[in-house]
Amino acid sequence: MSAELTASSLNHTLSLTELKALLASLTQPTAFIELGLLLACLGLSWLIVYRISRYMPAAEGHHSVLLGRRVFDGLLFPVLALVLAFGARWLVPLLGQPVALLRLVIPVLMSLAIIRFVARVLRAAFPQSLGTRMLERSVSWVAWVGSILWIVGVLPVILDELERIHVTILKRGNLPAPSLADVLRDVLSVGLVMIAVLWLSSIVESRLLRGKVVDLSMRKIAVNITRTVLLLIGALVALKTFGLDLSALSWLGGAVGVGLGFGLQKIAANYVSGFMILAERSLRIGDMVKIDNFEGRISDIKTRYTVIRALGGREAIVPNETLITNRVENLSLADPQVLVTTVVQVAYGTDLDALLPQLIEEMKQVRRVLSDPAPGVNLSNFAADGLELTCMFWISDPHNGQGGVRSEVNLAILRLLNRLNIEIPYPQRVVRALEPAPAPALAAGAALAEPAPPVAPIG
Repeated sequence: MSAELTASSLNHTLSLTELKALLASLTQPTAFIELGLLLACLGLSWLIVYRISRYMPAAEGHHSVLLGRRVFDGLLFPVLALVLAFGARWLVPLLGQPVALLRLVIPVLMSLAIIRFVARVLRAAFPQSLGTRMLERSVSWVAWVGSILWIVGVLPVILDELERIHVTILKRGNLPAPSLADVLRDVLSVGLVMIAVLWLSSIVESRLLRGKVVDLSMRKIAVNITRTVLLLIGALVALKTFGLDLSALSWLGGAVGVGLGFGLQKIAANYVSGFMILAERSLRIGDMVKIDNFEGRISDIKTRYTVIRALGGREAIVPNETLITNRVENLSLADPQVLVTTVVQVAYGTDLDALLPQLIEEMKQVRRVLSDPAPGVNLSNFAADGLELTCMFWISDPHNGQGGVRSEVNLAILRLLNRLNIEIPYPQRVVRALEPAPAPALAAGAALAEPAPPVAPIG
């Protein structure tokens, strides 16, 4: 025990001595030479990444993990700067100068590269996740704190102390219990493996979605299968890296089967329904559908649910099983052309033989109205106030909505009727006033009663 305390005290003394020597070397004039080399490394890294980004397509470089949204916020910039900084650190002693500033910069660049790598991969894999930013901040704090501890020389002391702490709860068989430092290294290894798998998955997904295959649904199902397989492989590799015996997981298949049979049957049904929808292509991304009085455009088909976005901006998340078992109106499955109708009344006595062709020609002038099939007008009803005309026309872009084109057609009809001085009748009602009934006659032979004589007052 005394030997361990002596070694710990010695490590603390050495770290303080190295820190003092480092701070003293930063005050020397030779530090300006390292500063110039560092600025040259950063400038050259920026120039290389900038030249590479100029030759990348805009759509590809915008979400790239290596390049990022700008030149300096991707992974490639800190990695190039780190490589050049290592070269400069190797060059400085050859010039007869002590290394001071570069010893501080290299851990910082390593932390920056780790943060950029994790952040860009998480944003590419989970662009809409709320927990992504929280995880990015956690990784940033861990990386920056680790680099600071490494710079001041405290990190090796902490690692030595963690090596002496054993986690007996993780002891496997006759092997000695792993130390807390071993557990932390395994956790970091698992995290790096999963991040690498997510990066590979995002690369495959972007390549598949940018392919020249016309059917987006088939590319989407390929993306979902690829991501699931890669994550499964990554999980197995991570468990193996952590030191777990994969043969001990043979019971997992039976447990999963029981879970799917009972508690997970709805989830399993939604997953299977999602693959069926994508495989059968009964619903495709971009189709206009109506389900449960909600009409909108399919913006995405996930493995568990489908996102339907209405023209007003509202989004509905519909489980895939609902789309399989319920009735769904697809406005663009076989033919995107949709019939739209509007109703107008004209006064009785209007010359319909002359009016109907003009109405058809007026509707053809509206931008979104198709000329083939041609619009039509029917006399649909003899209404109480006038002749009811049903105007019918076809459109080929139902995803842009029907309210706007119906309004344009109504305005065109109104302008035509005003130009022809044809009346659109107001509601009319006929009111008939009845004469009052005569007073009932007296019964025949009835005698009129005579008035009674006045009564004389008493007294």
